Amino acid sequence: MGAPLGNDNATKGKEWRNAIRRALAHKYGSASEGLLAVAAKLIDKAEEGDIAALKEIGDREDGKPAQSIGGDPEGSPVAMSVTWIRPKD
Repeated sequence: MGAPLGNDNATKGKEWRNAIRRALAHKYGSASEGLLAVAAKLIDKAEEGDIAALKEIGDREDGKPAQSIGGDPEGSPVAMSVTWIRPKD
């Protein structure tokens, strides 16, 4: 099921993305060249042992690790219930 009519949350992140691409194009001549330059700097930092850079590269290459969802291992199991209600015509 999609978002309800009038929900424009998906477009909000694109403003930031577009601003970054414009800034990269302004500084480096094109967004692609800018992304390449920034990626090279990230690799340089990773080679220097920067943990945040290493993590970013790992997350981009392998994806972020899945977070487990669970309760307290010492506590009782987590119960979940789903109920479907048919709308009245």
